[in-house]
Amino acid sequence: MSTYAVVTGGGTAGHVLPALAVAEALVAAGHDRSTVHYVGTARGVETRLLPPTGFPHTLLDISGLRRSLHPRDLWSTARLPWRAWRALRGARRLLRELRPQVVVNFGGYGSFPATWAARRLGIPYVVVSYDRRPGLVSKLLAPRATVCAVAFEGSSLPHAEHTGAPVRGELVRLDRGVARDAARAELGLPADRFVVAVVCGSLGAAAVNDVVAQTVERLAERHDLAVYHVVGERFLDAAAPGRDGALGILYRVIGYEDRMAALYAAADLFVTRAGAGTIAELATVGAPALVVPWPGAAENHQVDNAQVLAEVDAAIMIEQPDFTADRLVAEIDRLSTDRAALAALAGRAREAGAVHRSGRLLAAIERAAGDDR
Repeated sequence: MSTYAVVTGGGTAGHVLPALAVAEALVAAGHDRSTVHYVGTARGVETRLLPPTGFPHTLLDISGLRRSLHPRDLWSTARLPWRAWRALRGARRLLRELRPQVVVNFGGYGSFPATWAARRLGIPYVVVSYDRRPGLVSKLLAPRATVCAVAFEGSSLPHAEHTGAPVRGELVRLDRGVARDAARAELGLPADRFVVAVVCGSLGAAAVNDVVAQTVERLAERHDLAVYHVVGERFLDAAAPGRDGALGILYRVIGYEDRMAALYAAADLFVTRAGAGTIAELATVGAPALVVPWPGAAENHQVDNAQVLAEVDAAIMIEQPDFTADRLVAEIDRLSTDRAALAALAGRAREAGAVHRSGRLLAAIERAAGDDR
């Protein structure tokens, strides 16, 4: 069976999960799973996330530019041209073999080889840009793209079509109210507490973790509160100890959570970074959130992402210097007692997510592939 689409992007969950969302949407639309081929990196989170999906895949030995002066990182940077050349050669050989109808690019260094090969071989490709400020790879490849599918109106990319962001089908279909009790049972959370979920991407965030740990100490006697904290596996050993809730607050500490549909349904309030995928998911499911942009993001683009919701009062943006235990305690106290304000925040978020639930992105990809079904 011939290959319908090559889906490419990798390195972090912020690139892999949206790419997998579209791959699954293609299958749901009637394309055989074996005809959707994923191209990623041999060093990213896709090495763990891809195998259970059953998608055929190729992982290339390529890495991003490291800006550290550590000798190990300098050596990695010195080898980058050689790795890039091998990855480009391997991607071109792969696409000649697969002959896909379309290549779909989700950004990041891992997406460049297959998309560049598509460009050289005359294969139509779609650039999916879900950051409000496009990344470097998206900007480099956009001029020759068949279409640039963008999450937000007013994109600077050429051939831009406002399609919304790629979001997993289980989140598009999620009704938080209906699923709440079952989700809490699945995650081992009590039905009668105000649940705060803290999730800062697949890697976690040390600055956010520290503030949350301080907040838990401050609210230790709250019997009506539960905090479900995904700290990131790299921070798990150093994380504050959990609390079972018997004497006050329930504090659950884990390294990584892949049951995000359940967590979106179970939590009353989220604390997150402002990755584009996270912002799109919060809007799609209508989850109220405190959003803390990562100040180290390229060109500080997470602030732009967060403002997409903050500008319409669909999320509360708190920049990192202002994100303190005092502020977090105050927001939890306010929103746990003013359920009308919490519901209004959730409602505006869901309104903002309508475009992500629209199906426009899948339609743009199939049109680029010349699929007239």
